[in-house]
Amino acid sequence: MKLALKKTNLTPPQILVIGFAVMISLGATLLSLPIASASGQPLPFLDALFTATSAACVTGLVVVDTGSTFTVFGHMVIILLIQIGGLGFMTMATLFSFVLKKRISLKERLILQEAMNQSSMEGIVRLIKRVLQYALTIELVAAIIFSIRWSFDFGLAKGIYLGVFHAVSFFNNAGFDLFGPITGPFSSLTSYASDPIINIVSMALIILGGIGFIVLSDLLDWKVNKRRLSLHSKVVLSATGFLIVCGALVIFMFEFTNTKTLGTLDWQGKILAAFFQSVSPRTAGANSLDIAGMRQASQFFIIVLMFIGASPGSTGGGIKTTTFTTLIGAMITMVRGKEDIVLFHYRLGKDRILKATTITLLALGLVIFVSMVLSTTEDYPLLMILFEVTSAFATVGLSMGLTPNLTDVGQIMIIIMMFIGRLGPLTLAYALGPKVEKELYRHPEGKITIG
Repeated sequence: MKLALKKTNLTPPQILVIGFAVMISLGATLLSLPIASASGQPLPFLDALFTATSAACVTGLVVVDTGSTFTVFGHMVIILLIQIGGLGFMTMATLFSFVLKKRISLKERLILQEAMNQSSMEGIVRLIKRVLQYALTIELVAAIIFSIRWSFDFGLAKGIYLGVFHAVSFFNNAGFDLFGPITGPFSSLTSYASDPIINIVSMALIILGGIGFIVLSDLLDWKVNKRRLSLHSKVVLSATGFLIVCGALVIFMFEFTNTKTLGTLDWQGKILAAFFQSVSPRTAGANSLDIAGMRQASQFFIIVLMFIGASPGSTGGGIKTTTFTTLIGAMITMVRGKEDIVLFHYRLGKDRILKATTITLLALGLVIFVSMVLSTTEDYPLLMILFEVTSAFATVGLSMGLTPNLTDVGQIMIIIMMFIGRLGPLTLAYALGPKVEKELYRHPEGKITIG
């Protein structure tokens, strides 16, 4: 890996794009083999490509039911793609370098910086070590709890198998599940809507995977840093907490009397399910309620939550909580007639505001464009199409039931959206665009009327 990187003149964004493309192609090839299919017949390559992309991009959208379509070999391929895709293939390559006690080159550090969305290389190797430690520890603890719980329902061997698979899937915000043969195809966690252990552990995994490894590191060093958190961690934790609580309240109010969702549950089930459906749009993709059975107001609100997504440096997608907070801060600043966006007594630089605006507009443009295309190729309501497209871009995986019924064109468009969503529109733009050269002059300032 290191030798290949030294010989190439590719930029870090280009290496990330190519790396993910190669990983997805390899995964699709393996999933299309007869040994991966429960029926013994090769899975159509487009279906295999869709599944591999969804797993590598930690999305969770599926065209075939994971539990009933694939064998143990297929499940292992999927969970490996999820783990590598969630932590990043460069992170996993760095793990092998640690094991072999090899030095991390400057080129590799630049790629890791790009992959982890860091502004500098300082401490990047130390952060990667922590990423691996945190991820494996959290997944192990969750796997043990899940295994014990499901052992009561399915026996020890099956309980451990389900526990390990879902711990990795949920922490990496992938949303893949194996309950198809047990509770019905594409059922996810709907049979555990009132189970406190499954709900609480799943939500904890989703949140821990979605807040980002920078924040996790900051929280664990809280006492060392004299009980102070960085501005980034404060913004992420505040935005995440606000979105989860706000989302749960909105879903609880809209779905309280809906007999297809919360209406038939007791108070404990209503509260757990409302919070779970609010946490899942952090890009997890698992659901304990029938998304298609929700009222349109709830479905549209979940689209908004999915579009915002998780936080930078995490296993999730979306425009990110920090981008959302920056835009809200810019709006409040403008309304108040002030010049600077101030968060927790810190002023944000103009480059942060420009980047947040660019990411949001690119994301919004992509979602709108693909939704318009699919509205002509798929004979389904626009809200349903918008939901699936947003879910794909934000690598969420929640579905109203459209994905398994997509045409070939629709599948390809969703595959592209998942790929762009995992890498980020800016990273892809940098990878495909020409090399940026420094401007030698500046144009005179002009004024236009806004609003």
